[in-house]
Amino acid sequence: MSHMPGAAEFTHGHTQPTSAAAIGAVFQIAGSSSKVLIDAASMAALAHDHDPCTAMAGQVGSQVKMRVGNAWLIASVRSMTLDRQDNGLIIADIDFLGEGDEDDVTGQIHHFRRGVTRYPAPGTEIFAVSSADMQQIYAADDRPHVQIGTVYPTTDTRAALYVDSMLGKHFALLGSTGTGKSTSAALILHRICDLSPEGHIVMVDPHGEYGAAFAQNGAVFDVGNLALPYWLMNFEEHCEVFVTSEGSDRTVDCDILAKCLLAARQKNRLAESLGRLTVDSPIPYLLSDLTNILQNEMGKLDKGTGALPYMRLKTKIDEIKADPRYSFMFSGMLVADTMQEFLAKIFRLPSGGKPISIIDVSAMPSDITSVVVSVLSRLVFDYAIWARDEAQRPILLVCEEAHRYIPSTTTGTGQAVRRILERIAKEGRKYGVSLGLITQRPSDLAEGVLSQCGTIISMRLNNDRDQAFVRAAMPEGARGFLDSIPALRNREAIICGEGVAVPIRVALDNLEEERRPASGDPSFTSLWRQSGGEADILDRTITRWRSQGR
Repeated sequence: MSHMPGAAEFTHGHTQPTSAAAIGAVFQIAGSSSKVLIDAASMAALAHDHDPCTAMAGQVGSQVKMRVGNAWLIASVRSMTLDRQDNGLIIADIDFLGEGDEDDVTGQIHHFRRGVTRYPAPGTEIFAVSSADMQQIYAADDRPHVQIGTVYPTTDTRAALYVDSMLGKHFALLGSTGTGKSTSAALILHRICDLSPEGHIVMVDPHGEYGAAFAQNGAVFDVGNLALPYWLMNFEEHCEVFVTSEGSDRTVDCDILAKCLLAARQKNRLAESLGRLTVDSPIPYLLSDLTNILQNEMGKLDKGTGALPYMRLKTKIDEIKADPRYSFMFSGMLVADTMQEFLAKIFRLPSGGKPISIIDVSAMPSDITSVVVSVLSRLVFDYAIWARDEAQRPILLVCEEAHRYIPSTTTGTGQAVRRILERIAKEGRKYGVSLGLITQRPSDLAEGVLSQCGTIISMRLNNDRDQAFVRAAMPEGARGFLDSIPALRNREAIICGEGVAVPIRVALDNLEEERRPASGDPSFTSLWRQSGGEADILDRTITRWRSQGR
């Protein structure tokens, strides 16, 4: 390595790639991972450069460039080892990111694109990447995009998310508790809302934390004003709510429910105008009609056959009808045909400058939450299928705490919601339905769903299993970035996939106070120094508890 430059040859402060000296050379070339030799003295000399990108040159996570023909190849450094023969040299593994053309006048990189046409030969010199180069590499092109933060390690290169590519192929936002996941989700959604004020976004919010963040540009629905009509459920969802038995009894109960439900739906005037009516058709019916039909069917039984399944169903329906916690869905007021108003309200058709609807399911009884999410998700998908011949209104469905609704277990309750969300993940983009999954436990998600997400935004993940899952779902070129996932700071993310030009590590922007979700961690030490008014707090809390929030 006699041509290796020493520290003395190095010229400082130049952003022109031609005038800066090489810091090393290519040592070994392989398809996915290649090796370079870096001169330790050159790297040390660069460490004090005023440009933060040049100062980081050669370190893990930084970028280097090399010339092949008239193009510049950009690679990111993944790992480093000291050369045992020569302590002045460092062997580094690199991953190629892409290539750009060289500007004849300034020597700058421009027209950067992902992928590599020609690989360099061993012995090709490598150079530090400057902030000016980073501006060109990460410069947003003409596609519609939103800016969400600053590319690491620069101070001024903005990170752009290409909205059409990101939403067209679904996205996932991952990160352990406390890494700023909710704030990042709010930031991205706010930027998308600002870009598209006539959009259609439905967000399932299990903790009631996003209502405050989207008070200005969204509509918030909870048990008080959701008014979700029970007859919008399909047969599978009816079974999850009304059928309590297990095993072979369950099949019997479901068959009885199917027969009686169809009869109840047929009593509606709408049913007469429709030729074909199925048990899944969203036709209004009265719960009292359903219980009466069950009662009549029970009366027709022979003495020998058991009335138990009928009794089980009738008891459960009466119980839900009488329970005030379920009144947002099973109230007697929800029989009128309000399907059009309901869809217009939830899907923001028209949006009137409030493109996002937050469905706060935190106050709903836990045993029905998954059914509510299932109905909403299925309405999004069914609407998209039946509106294919109309002017397109694509819808984004964002699912917070996604591992609750798409669990990796295929048994137990809540399978209806899992099936519909898996179907949206696989087929949604054909119909203009986009899925955004937010979760802290990617390893608990159903397999295959994460790999359907074209863009992955990963914040710090502390758990080994979660890191392994993300590693499996990320595209090949981003593997080098994955090693830094456990070392990310709060509100930093690695983004790779369709939504970005090349994989990037981003320091996310600060969100204005009034646009943040209400998810801050309590300070035990300061709150545990305060006291007073406990009797009133308990009194008000118990009243709300007993009246179930009414």
